[in-house]
Amino acid sequence: MSELFPMVPKIAFEGPLSDRDLAFKHYDPSAKAIGPVGGADGNATMKDALRFSMAFWHSMTGAGIDPFGSATMQRPWDGIADPMEVARVRMRALFELTEKLSIPFFCFHDRDIAPEGATLRESDRNLDTMVAFTKDLMKSSPTKLLWGTANLFSNPRYMHGAATSPEPKVFAYAAGQVKKALEVTKELGGQNYVFWGGREGYETLLNTDMKRELDNLARFLHLAVDYAKEIGFTGQFLIEPKPMEPTKHQYDSDAAACYAFLAEYGLLAHFKLNIETNHATLAGNTIQHELRFAREHGIMGSVDANQGDELLGWDTDQFPTNLYVCTLMMYEVLKNGGLHSGGLNFDAKVRRGSFKPEDLAIAHIAGMDSMARGCAAAARMLADGALERPLAARYAHWQSGIGATIASGKEDFRSLEAFALDITDFGLASGRQECLEAVVNRYL
Repeated sequence: MSELFPMVPKIAFEGPLSDRDLAFKHYDPSAKAIGPVGGADGNATMKDALRFSMAFWHSMTGAGIDPFGSATMQRPWDGIADPMEVARVRMRALFELTEKLSIPFFCFHDRDIAPEGATLRESDRNLDTMVAFTKDLMKSSPTKLLWGTANLFSNPRYMHGAATSPEPKVFAYAAGQVKKALEVTKELGGQNYVFWGGREGYETLLNTDMKRELDNLARFLHLAVDYAKEIGFTGQFLIEPKPMEPTKHQYDSDAAACYAFLAEYGLLAHFKLNIETNHATLAGNTIQHELRFAREHGIMGSVDANQGDELLGWDTDQFPTNLYVCTLMMYEVLKNGGLHSGGLNFDAKVRRGSFKPEDLAIAHIAGMDSMARGCAAAARMLADGALERPLAARYAHWQSGIGATIASGKEDFRSLEAFALDITDFGLASGRQECLEAVVNRYL
């Protein structure tokens, strides 16, 4: 079978001195992984540890359309009229590129891989055809499915939400769509299943029964948990936080909001988070904050590795190249002991002007090198205790004296008042923020 991307060779690791665009400088797929992601025996490869994934929607179906212009991308399926044939060529293209780039996983929405039909029944038939085609490709490929999901936001039926729609027929249709997407994800060996509430939110509270919508969203997720058990799907369920866009306020606005929702509705045992860098930015947080919160609350599941433009206030979904951000991302991932069944998914798209097929490969190489370089720097910082030692020193007084008795619950307001009445020296030390920022820079 002829190549769809003949201009892209099998990408080799050439080291940091290489000046070739189509070569890895820091990501060596076969090299031994560093630090906590190296596995229990310490023998995991960088490819196995970083668990990179290609996003089908941006890489294969993204056409370079924006609100002010039409498609710009040059792709092998241009000019093919039959939507099912386009779907087949795109799937072949994804497997070709993931193998050439040594990317072990891919992710998809149901409507990415098969065209939507006039009815749910017709859409399901198209999915069945593409699942069979994909399974045949998987027989001779190392590429696996990291996660699947259902597109519950593009079709006009979801203009007011899916699980949170005021119309029960829409809720029922969405349930049928997720039922099929779960079956498809299981059949293709998916290790996770993601829920992103693209339109599960509101534009105005003037027409919104928020309590009813949140109750219905929780009801929907419980039904998904029940059905996963029924069919024997053992993958991890993930929720992807995002505060806005397309709605003004989405119910899964950030990691803390998701945690509160899951706790309130008895879903914590079943869900973790798929956290995206650009979504954290839109929420007014850093990706390190979101990952730290998820890690410390036991709900870090997977990462959509991208970045936004600091001068633009929307989700630009660029490939990650900011080494400072990549390092602090991987610091939290390493502290988490890796991503386990999750991965580093490139929910990222080439810019509209980067329209040539080879630009797609070059963008992934840049992202993979950046994350690998960040991982190496984070591993060195952890091994040296560069941030852990000063952090422990800052809170050392909680290990003895009055700090220890407060932490153990032995004090009350009366005893604390008695202790504080004559204090004149509070023992405050410098927070050393600039010093610690310089420490991170030393490792880049």
